[in-house]
Amino acid sequence: MRDKQMIIELLDNIENSLSLIVEQTQNYASADDFLRTPAGVLLLDGVYMNLLAIGEAVKNLDKRTGGELLPKYPAVPWKDIMRTRDVIAHHYFDVDAERVFLILRNDVPPLLDTIQQIKADLQKEK
Repeated sequence: MRDKQMIIELLDNIENSLSLIVEQTQNYASADDFLRTPAGVLLLDGVYMNLLAIGEAVKNLDKRTGGELLPKYPAVPWKDIMRTRDVIAHHYFDVDAERVFLILRNDVPPLLDTIQQIKADLQKEK
């Protein structure tokens, strides 16, 4: 695999962003909870930016591995992650808080688990 250290660094960045999202949003029970206060809206903005960064890192990861790594983990909708990045980047004011909340609750935890598994698998390789 090309430049294993760079790949691990990308995975670390993704893992750190996902962990931050999980930690910072654990007390929010609905999308409306983010929209009730200025602090909640600011946090939601931070979540958007982290999701954008994660999507960009996934794109880079796919590129740097020649499209060979991500298909080994088919349970994750990698293309959807990349598309979410594009929507946030190009249609920021159209991003729906409810959709982002669903991503937080349904997609972020299993993605974090998968990223950790990929890292463990790569570290086992020589």
